[in-house]
Amino acid sequence: MELTGTPFFILTVILVPVSITVALLFWGKVRGPHPVRVLSRIVMIMFCQVTAVLMVFVMVNNANLIYGNWDDLLGTGDHVRAVPSVPPADPAGGNAQNGQSGDAGKQPPKVLQKFGGVNDPAVPGDVQKTDLKGQVSGVDGEVLVWLPPQYNDPAFKDKKFPVVELIPGYPGSSSTWYGTLKVSEQLKPLMQQGKIAPFILVSPRTLLLGSHQDAGCTDIPGKINADAWITRDVPQMVMDNFRADPSADRWAIAGYSAGAHCAAKLSLAHPNRYRAGIAMSGYNDPASEPDSLVGKDAKLREANNPVNILKTAQQPPKVALLVSGAKGDGYEDGQAIAAVAKDPTKVQVEESTGPHTTDMWKKMVPSAFEWLTTIIPAQ
Repeated sequence: MELTGTPFFILTVILVPVSITVALLFWGKVRGPHPVRVLSRIVMIMFCQVTAVLMVFVMVNNANLIYGNWDDLLGTGDHVRAVPSVPPADPAGGNAQNGQSGDAGKQPPKVLQKFGGVNDPAVPGDVQKTDLKGQVSGVDGEVLVWLPPQYNDPAFKDKKFPVVELIPGYPGSSSTWYGTLKVSEQLKPLMQQGKIAPFILVSPRTLLLGSHQDAGCTDIPGKINADAWITRDVPQMVMDNFRADPSADRWAIAGYSAGAHCAAKLSLAHPNRYRAGIAMSGYNDPASEPDSLVGKDAKLREANNPVNILKTAQQPPKVALLVSGAKGDGYEDGQAIAAVAKDPTKVQVEESTGPHTTDMWKKMVPSAFEWLTTIIPAQ
């Protein structure tokens, strides 16, 4: 029975009145010594409380898609098949696009995938899902893809489309952007009206390690290649299976909370793959997430701070970054990035009001993508 499925939710709802009924029926019928009767009644009360808490948890989880399955919840999932040494994306140090070296003779075979439905009632039916085995990273995981309304329009049959990778928070599901933030449902009419560019929206799994460990979208030696998974394997798969524009000038990455940290640092660290980044309520210091393995390693912690990425860059990256957050929840982090940014890096910081919740980020989606369209316009 799936964690986010309707049958399990219905079961949790049914268990609440059942537990109360059992307690009422058997409260006065318990026999035995006084300690036994007291213990039995305590167990009844605890059973009622557990069923109520379970129902509320499932309701909240289904609404926010925090955990996508039982393995994610229990911390028993591990999506690392291997941890190979990741070759440089652009050994020439120049204009490689989305990790491609530009040497056609050395290109790996195309990653042709089969796609199906997401099988999640919260996710729109036009979102596709595939299980990808990362050739560069050694990471395996699902990737969700949504195609803009223009994609299957005969008038656009020869067009290639810009792409945005969508990164959830931690813990978070690859379905959250579609099911909770309603990104495709909000943007589809705006794309049809020409107010927002027709982006292909891609959301890869980012909860990759078991035991409730956060990889922080980082390549951690001997542990995981989470950066290569997001910035190399997923983009290559998208370009091999869809009419996605291979130019870095037509790619962006967006995230909220821990995903905002990923979006900021990955876009700034990989200007050869991303032209823009959107970071909503994020942070700069990886240690802000207690489960972050990056935050527990001094060298990785320093190297993966967006401020330090800009300070140590050989040349300022050609990246536009939109950072939004409330005071004490990402706003000051955005100001710190803006303070060290130098042309051609562009950082726009916006103060938001509201709690650290998906409801707030959901409301910010249209305006964030309107900004993104000014950076990556429709063609």
